[in-house]
Amino acid sequence: MPTASDKIPVAQLREFITACFIKLGLPPDDAATCGRLMAEAEAQGSDGHGAIRVIPYARRIRAGGMNVTPNIRVVKDKAAMALIDGDNGMGHLVMKRATEIAIDKAKQCGVAWVGSVNSNHAGPASLYPRMALSHGMIGLYFAVGNANHLPPWGGLDMLLSTNPIACAIPAHEEPPIVLDMATTVAAYGKVKAKAARGEAMPVGWMIDRSGQPLTDPKRAGEGFLLPIGGYKGYGLALVIGILAGTVNGAAMGSETIDFNADDVTPTNTGQAICVIDPDAFGDGHEFKRKVDELIREMRGSARMPGVERIWLPGEQSHEKRLRNEREGIALPPALLASLEVFAREIGVAHL
Repeated sequence: MPTASDKIPVAQLREFITACFIKLGLPPDDAATCGRLMAEAEAQGSDGHGAIRVIPYARRIRAGGMNVTPNIRVVKDKAAMALIDGDNGMGHLVMKRATEIAIDKAKQCGVAWVGSVNSNHAGPASLYPRMALSHGMIGLYFAVGNANHLPPWGGLDMLLSTNPIACAIPAHEEPPIVLDMATTVAAYGKVKAKAARGEAMPVGWMIDRSGQPLTDPKRAGEGFLLPIGGYKGYGLALVIGILAGTVNGAAMGSETIDFNADDVTPTNTGQAICVIDPDAFGDGHEFKRKVDELIREMRGSARMPGVERIWLPGEQSHEKRLRNEREGIALPPALLASLEVFAREIGVAHL
């Protein structure tokens, strides 16, 4: 077993996750898709959505709360849109299929929107709009989170989730612009990652029900996440939830199932992916060159005292991905230990 200072090659992590899902009953190709996407999440620094999710996913699969052999199918279809039914399968499989459909439709129509119903947690939002980049296209992603951690502004009832939004914009020579953000100050996966590492949360992530700062991630159930920008974040969470959930016939509001506490009830998670082909609006190559210019303009602008560099959205994740692919990934010791126990239990070689 690796020690705290050891680095795990991304390919090794991908193969480990794939082997786990095969043992749990997923067909090999589906298990490989989940392994690849979850290792990619870990490599880009989305540690709340990578290896830490293996055991919770397994627990839900074993409890019968998730379908390991889903019939993922299109149930509504028009030239520039589709709705797919995930048949309660792994969200990674559902959204990979949705994104592929959206890319194909955008090639024909210039813009395409594909929604999902009866899906599940699909990892970090940026995975799916990034798929459009290799086609020179822009991707937009919206989702309803898998547990409610946010009340309406001024309220106490947990009726909204972190409801993320992500956007990936291709550039020519520069790394792409990739915005991936929850509508709360921090995604709940980051809270779980802090707990796994034995770290405190910064003040400003959560408050308790009396309005006091909450910094112990192990007490997260006693409070709620704060929205970005105050009431504006609450508004964004509501609207994104409607676009990704309600319009598709997926769960939203009090219908949202707590993925962390209920392993049996289907979550009926809703997501949406929108793909835009810049060629439909002009010269796609010129668009990417213009994005390069904007990136350099932002990065080269005057800085406040003490600021060493102005970052573009996605640049730090891009550098982290390159470094982790080159050097390997460091997982928290507690997570490594739990994965070793789990690997022995299901009969796969541990990391």
